[in-house]
Amino acid sequence: MRIDVLTVLPGLFDCFLREGVIGKALERGLVSVNVYNIRDFTTDKHRVVDDVPYGGGPGMVLKPEPIFRAYEKLSKEGPKPFVILTEPWGEKFNQEMALEFSKLPRLLIICGRYEGVDERVKKLVDREVSIGDYVLTGGELPAMVIMDAVIRLTPGVLGNRESLEADSFMDRGLMGYPNYTRPAEFKGMRVPEVLLSGHHAKIERWRKKESLRKTLKRAPELIEKLKREGKLTEEELKLLKEIEQEENIGNG
Repeated sequence: MRIDVLTVLPGLFDCFLREGVIGKALERGLVSVNVYNIRDFTTDKHRVVDDVPYGGGPGMVLKPEPIFRAYEKLSKEGPKPFVILTEPWGEKFNQEMALEFSKLPRLLIICGRYEGVDERVKKLVDREVSIGDYVLTGGELPAMVIMDAVIRLTPGVLGNRESLEADSFMDRGLMGYPNYTRPAEFKGMRVPEVLLSGHHAKIERWRKKESLRKTLKRAPELIEKLKREGKLTEEELKLLKEIEQEENIGNG
């Protein structure tokens, strides 16, 4: 996969692309990332990338010319990119979207900034994406979030494939089960005995149950949705009944 990024602050990506899993993936050539300064695609001596909005109003708007110029140049290099624009009113980014993006050969992420981009830029855009219901100073952090979620899905990036398959929200949106490591007891808190038993079937059942328990507490609407759609197995429905009985007993 190739990912290109258009931004007015390319330096923000230096550490992100150098460290951790992402840095190792780039070193191993599993994915390539190119960060471009939008100013490099301007034609005036002051390298202006923004201007005041027509009709008045606060703030500045990213100009269309340098973005179009960058797109036209980069589109000549390899397959046509799938273009993502980061902005707070876009579609909410989720794991399903990350999976979809990870299957594409090439992404081009345009980082929104100031009061947004000139509306004509959206003629180039395939997907407008937001990472949450809040406003940031720019689209660089959302671009990193998207890249992190997508790159880790690239084959070979994660050494342990089971870690990827067990990720929270990967399994129909169910939340992840609790995890423990050594020591078995810490400050009077013990690891659940089932995890020390070595009995794989019991451990798997416990993990399913705790995943359902957490989801039921934090996102009960998701459990109801999965029930309506018939996406819960007989075992999971049985575990849910056990959880509901336990919670009722606990609250009584």
